[in-house]
Amino acid sequence: MKVFNTYTRRKEEFEPIEPGKVRMYNCGPTVYNFAHIGNFRTFVFEDVLRRALEYFGYGVTQIMNITDVGHMTSDADEGEDKMAKAAREQKKDPWQLAEFYTKAFLEDSDRLNILRAHKYPRATEHIPEMITLIQKLIERGHAYVVNGTVYYEVSTFPAYGRLSGNTIEDLRAGARVEINPEKRAPEDFALWKQDPKHIMQWDSPWGRGFPGWNIECSAMSIKYLGEQFDIHTGGEDHFFPHHEGEIAQSEGATGKVPWVKYWMHARFLQVNGQKMSKSLGNFFTLRDLLEKGCDPMAVRYVLISTHYRQPLNFTLESVEAAKTSLRRLKDFRIRLKEAAAKADPPELAAALEKGKNGFDAALADDLNTSAALAALFDMLRDVNKLELSRAGADRAAALLASFDKVMGVLGEEKEESPDADIESLIRRRDEARAKRDFKTSDDIRNQLKARGIILEDSAGGTRWKRA
Repeated sequence: MKVFNTYTRRKEEFEPIEPGKVRMYNCGPTVYNFAHIGNFRTFVFEDVLRRALEYFGYGVTQIMNITDVGHMTSDADEGEDKMAKAAREQKKDPWQLAEFYTKAFLEDSDRLNILRAHKYPRATEHIPEMITLIQKLIERGHAYVVNGTVYYEVSTFPAYGRLSGNTIEDLRAGARVEINPEKRAPEDFALWKQDPKHIMQWDSPWGRGFPGWNIECSAMSIKYLGEQFDIHTGGEDHFFPHHEGEIAQSEGATGKVPWVKYWMHARFLQVNGQKMSKSLGNFFTLRDLLEKGCDPMAVRYVLISTHYRQPLNFTLESVEAAKTSLRRLKDFRIRLKEAAAKADPPELAAALEKGKNGFDAALADDLNTSAALAALFDMLRDVNKLELSRAGADRAAALLASFDKVMGVLGEEKEESPDADIESLIRRRDEARAKRDFKTSDDIRNQLKARGIILEDSAGGTRWKRA
């Protein structure tokens, strides 16, 4: 398996630190509001990555943090804490706010069939670990204290900027005119903040205060995965400053290089060709989409339909198209249960082998889900041409189930009977034909054809069969 390592900017053969075992850390949500589908593109990518690793036989330990303090509105030292700001605007206690939106995030994750991480550590529950890590940075000469605030001195870490491509010179040239006078340099960032007005406070060796966003992930990932681990993921907005800061802190405090072996990042999600924005009215949460009648599995299908390192344009039309694709897969699964031929044709083994080889090769090529789906539907097309025995159909169904262990769009097999739905569409088509509404009639025929249903018109009425 090869993965694209953001840190080295190239595809690399994946070799975990400990053979057969993968330790993975995912930057989780900041729980001040509902996660939107742009966030969930990254979370679904991480879910498929875990599923693919398990499909290839690795044992995976997955940790996803919950940020419930310290994430500023500017993603840096400036601005207001997102939790404090939301608590004030929503007139809620920040602890209650965090509990409510953490629960909502997990509910939405379940609806999208995202496997639960092995642990969801919360920042507010790991303050002692953060303080210990900050003390190590001070002792090793990477951090300094000014008026109860602790800053990381970026110039002490020569590798700073390697992940994002930023240099200290570029950061200084782009710094605002109004520089924080407490900092030794404008690029230095806060590890611990002193602010009497902040609603969430803890005691520390430097006085009461609260942690910076970056130090939280360093402390929690090291606690649960060790001082070096295999994969760290996030969205492309995490390149800088968040992940850059994490590397500087973690390697600066432990001396272990590299802290993380592979960095993987998902690209942004666009909506109707535009960047997702509340001001443009194209800001969707999963709950917004469910209210519009969208199937959560169709939403998941859309989110995995494009390679994670490519921009993805999300539209309601794409969700409808995904529903059709899912229906084809479900109809195929039903057809396999109806197989009754005495023997399998010789083409079956070749079709299944070709499907598996294509699917595996796509996943092994930096998690190319779009190519994996193409291989799956090629197999579906090839097998649908054949008359299968019960044993042959069971082999095809088992392969389909193994593919869905990765894609996660079909879920558990249930007793499905689309006959009533098909008969309803046929009645609508017959009514349209009687009214000479041939456009509607043709549209319904094409809709059923896309689901693998062939119509046969005769003097005795319309009959249907699976392709």
